[in-house]
Amino acid sequence: MRTAYSVETVRTAERALMARLPEGALMQRAAAGLAAACADLLGRVYGSRVVLLVGSGDNGGDALYAGARLARRGAGVTGVLLKPERTHEGGLSALRRAGGSVMEPSKAAEELIRRADLVVDGIVGIGGKGGLRPDAASLAAVAAQSRAAVVAVDLPSGVEADSGEVRGAAVRADLTVTFGTHKPALLIDPAREYAGSVRLVEIGLDLPEGAELEALQHADVAARLPLPRSESDKYRRGVVGIAAGSARYPGAAVLAVAGALRGGAGAVRYVGPAGNAVIARFPETLVSDRGPAKAGRVQAWVVGPGAGDDAATVAEVLAADVPVLVDADGLRLADRDAVRGRGAPTLMTPHAGEAAALLGVSREEVEGARLTAVRELAALYRSTVLLKGSTTLVADPGGGPVRVNSTGTPWLATAGSGDVLSGLSGSLLAAGLSARDAGSVGAYLHGLAGRYAADGAPAGAHDVANTIPEAWRDVRG
Repeated sequence: MRTAYSVETVRTAERALMARLPEGALMQRAAAGLAAACADLLGRVYGSRVVLLVGSGDNGGDALYAGARLARRGAGVTGVLLKPERTHEGGLSALRRAGGSVMEPSKAAEELIRRADLVVDGIVGIGGKGGLRPDAASLAAVAAQSRAAVVAVDLPSGVEADSGEVRGAAVRADLTVTFGTHKPALLIDPAREYAGSVRLVEIGLDLPEGAELEALQHADVAARLPLPRSESDKYRRGVVGIAAGSARYPGAAVLAVAGALRGGAGAVRYVGPAGNAVIARFPETLVSDRGPAKAGRVQAWVVGPGAGDDAATVAEVLAADVPVLVDADGLRLADRDAVRGRGAPTLMTPHAGEAAALLGVSREEVEGARLTAVRELAALYRSTVLLKGSTTLVADPGGGPVRVNSTGTPWLATAGSGDVLSGLSGSLLAAGLSARDAGSVGAYLHGLAGRYAADGAPAGAHDVANTIPEAWRDVRG
């Protein structure tokens, strides 16, 4: 499990560790890891040209000490000091002793950046708020336009560590070298887009169990997959009901069923006006035209994909005493009090636009503060919420670590892809997974399937559904 911790938690752990170490030892650990990452990126250190963008405080100190290590290996290193009077004294002395030079922001400094092989961003630490100030922003812009590789120290300057928000100008890094643990901004867009590749340097922090974020890896997903036993039959494995589709959108029903059939449940029941289309494509589906309450036994329901204005079916499903996944039109049609009052688990799966409508804010506000939005929506509806997007997040209403999905591809932004995810996650609910696990495992498999389906080229939602078994086998190893 990959985890990310808040600034306050990281600083508390750092203080505890520094109290047990000789003075300056922790910074030297960080600087050694940073220098090694820079050397790996350069390939050949001797004769390379390195520019350090140095702010005040420990972040700038890390950059200076790492620069000193590179200078001792034959690199030409120049530190551009944005706050000369507040520059880390020990780091500055180390750089000068190693043969490095320093200067203040200027046209000459910008020209050095343009000709550099590597630029190290040590402007602002993890406590920074808001975008870069004008002098730093101008240097960051020159670095972005140069041929140099850009390495961020701990976090790209200008992004907010705890929220992943970017409120102004920020450094765009090719590589971020972070210390001790991931910070939330390194896993959540929009900040994640600024981080490039991320390299974690262990420095010995003793961190608590209560992370802000966690990201499942292959082994975590494999441990949660529902697998049949020798005594299993289709009913013991779980039956998922799909209440989806309409005369206008029959394809949504077909795609939701496609995802559900590959999600681990033993059987799929379909209820809705697209029964003929569903049975023609998937004859193993149990089709009913009697409505959700009379369709037969299910262990979970999926409602909403392509439902149009069928509020009655949404209400009927929400009244069921089994886990329910609500998606697409169902999100718009669901009565908030009915959702909040449910005794069984509820999993809501909005994209940013749908989440914005439910929260009464703009889509841009949701996309700019995804972590805040998913937590607010989970609390508002007392439900587990899966917020779809470039970084899919899953939050429980009672708090705890938010799950962030680490798989996926931009090719998944295609019509019907969300319907497949709904069916897949709903099937996992019926197979016995919690709403939190069903959402995060479903998103993980869906993301992997999207990669396999696309393979560098456009793919349709039906292609994604067809490659879910390949993703499942990959996860199980």
